[in-house]
Amino acid sequence: IGCTFCWCRVWVFCQMTDLIFTERELVQSLKEYIEAEEMKLEAVKSWANKLDMLTHASTSDPEGFLAHPVNAYKLMKRLNTEWSELESLVLQDPSDGFISNMSVHRQYFPDEEDEKGAAKALMRLQDTYKLDSESFSKGKLPGVRYNAELTVDDCFDMGKLAYNEIDYYHSVLWMQQALRQMDLGEDAKTAKADILDYLSYSVYQMGDLPRAIELTRRLVAIDPSHQRAGANLHYFEQLLSKELRARGRSQQEPADERPIQLDTYERPKDYLPEREVYEALCRGEGVKMTQKRRSRLFCRYQDGNRSPRLLLKPMKEEDEWDSPHIVRFLEALSDEEIEKIKELAKPNLARATVRDPKTGVLTVAHYRVSKSAWLEGEDDPVIARVNQRIEDITGLSVDTAELLQVANYGVGGQYEPHYDFSRKDEPDAFKSLGTGNRVATFLNYMSDVEAGGATVFPDIGAAIWPRKGTAVFWYNLFKSGEGDYRTRHAACPVLVGSKWVSNKWIHERGQEFRRPCGLTEVD
Repeated sequence: IGCTFCWCRVWVFCQMTDLIFTERELVQSLKEYIEAEEMKLEAVKSWANKLDMLTHASTSDPEGFLAHPVNAYKLMKRLNTEWSELESLVLQDPSDGFISNMSVHRQYFPDEEDEKGAAKALMRLQDTYKLDSESFSKGKLPGVRYNAELTVDDCFDMGKLAYNEIDYYHSVLWMQQALRQMDLGEDAKTAKADILDYLSYSVYQMGDLPRAIELTRRLVAIDPSHQRAGANLHYFEQLLSKELRARGRSQQEPADERPIQLDTYERPKDYLPEREVYEALCRGEGVKMTQKRRSRLFCRYQDGNRSPRLLLKPMKEEDEWDSPHIVRFLEALSDEEIEKIKELAKPNLARATVRDPKTGVLTVAHYRVSKSAWLEGEDDPVIARVNQRIEDITGLSVDTAELLQVANYGVGGQYEPHYDFSRKDEPDAFKSLGTGNRVATFLNYMSDVEAGGATVFPDIGAAIWPRKGTAVFWYNLFKSGEGDYRTRHAACPVLVGSKWVSNKWIHERGQEFRRPCGLTEVD
């Protein structure tokens, strides 16, 4: 499949936390500016009060006032010197320090595309986890430690962004939430007429003419001079009359007065055929873990076929799925190793890429939203040790494996359903590596995730949840070298928290005697 490109940056937690401290520094700078302005204003007010009393006395008897030589002298002095000093004081700009600080930090600020990306991430989470707009607006999310609410203006901006992207489904949801909060009395900069304008047209685009008419009438009632409302209302009413005549009816049914919910309108289909199955698994629904299947799952100690490094301390292994066989290794990484890997990866994190199946070239794609870095054994003894451990556990050579890929999925970060191996219609995917296809995947979970972030396999109905320090392993190819299409999998969007993983993709070359070829295609 060709890749669709995404031009927005991906922000990961280490960068987001930097922004938190940047904002704190700017707040401190702003407070210092306010304090300087207040001091300047106090000095000017003191001058004004003193001169107000003085001029009140001088203007009541100018000749008598100036008869005193000291008053005459001081008048000359004030107008020649002291008023100039006051002018200099007024012209002083205490904002220079704040503006300078802003200029230094502005280069690290998110831009408009980043804001769009963050809004789309909320909508992605809304769809995947079936959360209504009110849940987000009121901060009602599972596993959250800090409350955060969206204002009317925030909801309006979300809806407007969706509208500008011709995404009327989400525009309706967010404009409806903005209107609901405004109707409940929340103050906002946004005018109710603007909300009704966007909402009524978006509802019309969703095919709900009666509700579009009712909303447009509300708009006309509060703003009779609105430049589009009258024409839209006339157009909507004409369309509805035409529809009623076509159905042989003369009277329209009243508009549905129930609030617009997630299921009021059908979400438009997209490019991903297994979207509903994939998202259900992300929510923990539709997992095909039957009692019969569970009875075939076991746990064991794994010594890597008597590897000397595992004899004294074998790896704890648990079956996650029977066919295809997916296993989880416990205590695969220590906390110290995890922190070291993250430390090494953070300076090199860049937008995660996928390999274009036509060219084999790595490129970004909208269906993979994360940041990643590649680490090799020479970078640090910890990486060399982790690579050796993967070889010991799996019994496969990592000499021809890809470098250790470290990935961070922030809130909304995901990787939609994909295969790790190259299919027959993309023979050049790994040609440049010269090591054959990806025979197996070893995936380290380097963090717990408060909500979301599961690894799911839509074709078999499996869902595997992140557990810090554990790793999961599966074969992508049968022993015949044919791809196992059941291993199509996805990284679900992170709802709350941050997900860190590291991948080791093991290739065919070097496994000839470690995993001999099978005699049948699916052996």
